[in-house]
Amino acid sequence: MLVRIGVLFLVLTAVAVIWLSNLYFTQLFDNSTRANAERQLSLYSGRIISDLQRSAVVPLLLSRDTTLITALNTSDFATSSQRLISYHNDIGTKEIFLLDKDGRIVASSNRTELGEFLSDKPVYVSAIRSKDTVFTNFENSNGAQSYYFSRRLLSDNRTVGIIAVEVDLGGLFNTWSKNDATLIVTDSEGTILLSTERQFENQTLSEALSNRPVLSTMERALRATGEWSGSVADAYIRGQPLFRIDAKVPFQGWNIVYLASYENIRARVNGILAFEVMGYAMLFALMFYILSKRALKKSFAYQAESAELRALNDQLTLEISQREEAERNLQVAEQSLAQSSKLAALGEMSAAVSHELNQPLAAMRTYLAGAKLLLKRQRPEEAIGSFQRIDDLIGRMGAITKQLKSYARKGSDELHPVDLRAAVHGSLAMMSPQLNQLEIDITETMPQSPVMVMGDAVRLEQVIVNLLRNAIDAMKVQSDRHLDILLVAGDVAKLSIKDNGAGIENLDNLFEPFYTTKQPGDGVGLGLAISSGIANDLGGRLLARNIKPHGAVFEFQLPLIKQDEIKAAE
Repeated sequence: MLVRIGVLFLVLTAVAVIWLSNLYFTQLFDNSTRANAERQLSLYSGRIISDLQRSAVVPLLLSRDTTLITALNTSDFATSSQRLISYHNDIGTKEIFLLDKDGRIVASSNRTELGEFLSDKPVYVSAIRSKDTVFTNFENSNGAQSYYFSRRLLSDNRTVGIIAVEVDLGGLFNTWSKNDATLIVTDSEGTILLSTERQFENQTLSEALSNRPVLSTMERALRATGEWSGSVADAYIRGQPLFRIDAKVPFQGWNIVYLASYENIRARVNGILAFEVMGYAMLFALMFYILSKRALKKSFAYQAESAELRALNDQLTLEISQREEAERNLQVAEQSLAQSSKLAALGEMSAAVSHELNQPLAAMRTYLAGAKLLLKRQRPEEAIGSFQRIDDLIGRMGAITKQLKSYARKGSDELHPVDLRAAVHGSLAMMSPQLNQLEIDITETMPQSPVMVMGDAVRLEQVIVNLLRNAIDAMKVQSDRHLDILLVAGDVAKLSIKDNGAGIENLDNLFEPFYTTKQPGDGVGLGLAISSGIANDLGGRLLARNIKPHGAVFEFQLPLIKQDEIKAAE
C-alpha cells in the first residue's frame, strides 16, 4: 500500500513540475521574444520612414530643374529620359517619370512606359490639385500596388507638367519576407498596403487574419499541444499560431503589424521539458525495476495458491453438478407428489361419488320397472316419460364421471385465457356429492361479466377443489355448515372461500409441505403447499386468515388480463 502511495505521489509530483515548468518557461521566453520583436518592429518602422523621406525630397528637387521645365515648354524631350535615367541611377529610386500637363508620360527612366496616359490616376490628379508634394498609390498593370511621390512643375506660375518618383517599398518587403516574421502595413482605415504575405494586400487586417485554413487531424493535435501551455495565439497563418505586436508608422496614419510564430518559443520550452521528462523516466524505470523484483517473488506464491484454487474450483464444480441433479430429482418428486395429492383427493371423493351414483342407479331401476309395467298395460306414453327420466339420470352420472376424469388428468404447461367463473362452477360441480352429503349451505357471489385470467383450467380447478375440501373438512363437526364463495374483479381477480369452521391453528406453517391438522389417514399435508405453488406459477398468490367469531377464509389472487391480451393469446 505504501509503495502504491509513493508511486502515485511521484507521478503527481512529476505532472505538477512539468506543468509548472511549462508555464514558467513559456512565459519567460514569450516575454523575451516579444521584447526582441518590439525592437525589430521599431527598426522596420524606421526603415520605412527613411525610404519614404529619401524619395519624398526627389520631386521637390526635380520640380526646379530648368532643363525639364524647358522641355515641357518646347515639347522637346529628346534628352529628358536620359536625364531621368541619370537621376535614377544616382538616387536609387525605383522609377522616375515626367508627365505633361495632359497626363501623358513624356520622359521616364523606364522607356517602355513612354506615351502612356495617367490622367485618371491618383499620381496625376492629386498632384494637379496640390501645390506641395503628394503621396499616392494605385494598382499598376500587373495588379500590384505602386507608391508615388509627385509634384507639379511650374513655369510662370503655370502648370506645365508633373514629376513623379516611384517608391520601392515592395522591394523592401521582398527582403523582409525572408524572415520568419510576417509584416503588415495598413493605412489609416485598416486596409493592408504592404505585406510579406502578398495575398493579404488590399484586404482589411481583420479579413486577412480571419481566413483560417481547414486543419488536418495532425495539425489540430499540434495546435492543441502548443496551446496547453497557457499562451493564447493572437492570429493564425497557414495553421500556425502567431503572436502580434502593433506599432504606429509616423506617416499618414499608417500602422505596422508584426506577426511571429510561437514555434521558437515552443521549441525552447520543449527542450527543457524533455530533460525533465527524461529525468523522471529514469526515476520511474528504477522504481519499476525494484517493484518488478518484488512482484516476481509474489508471483511464485500466487502460482502455488492458484493450483489450490483450481483444485477447489474442480471440487465446487462437482458439488454444483450434484446439487443440480438433486434439484432436478426434487422437481420430479414434487410433480409426482402433486399428482399423488390429486389422486388422494380423487380417492376421498370417490366414496361420495359412489353414493351419488347409487342414488340415480336405484332410481333408474325403479323407473325401468315402472316402464315395463306401463308397457304391459298398454300405456306407452307414460312409459316414454319414465325412459326420459332414466336418460336424465344417465346424463347426470356422465357429468360426474367426466369431472372426476378431468381432475385426475395432469395440467398443461401451456397457459391460455380462462374464465375464473367457469373454473369455480366446475369445481363446485366436482365437489357437489360431498357438499350435498354434508348439507352445506352455499352462498355464491360472482360478477355478470367474465373474469379472465391467464392459466390452465385443470390447475385452477385443482386449487379451488383443494380449498373447498379444506373448508368441508373444517366444517365436518359443525351442525350448521355455511360456505361463502365471493369472486371480485378489481385490480386483480380475487376468489374468497369462507367457512364457519373452527379456524386455522398455525397460519405461519399452513402452506409448508406435509403440515396438516387432520387425523392420520385423512391427508398428508400437501394440498395447500401444491395449491400455493400453482398460484405462484400463474403469477398470483394464495392467502389465508381467520375471521371472528369463528371460521377461516382463503383468498386466491390472480392477475387479470385485458381484452387486447385475450385476442393476442387467441
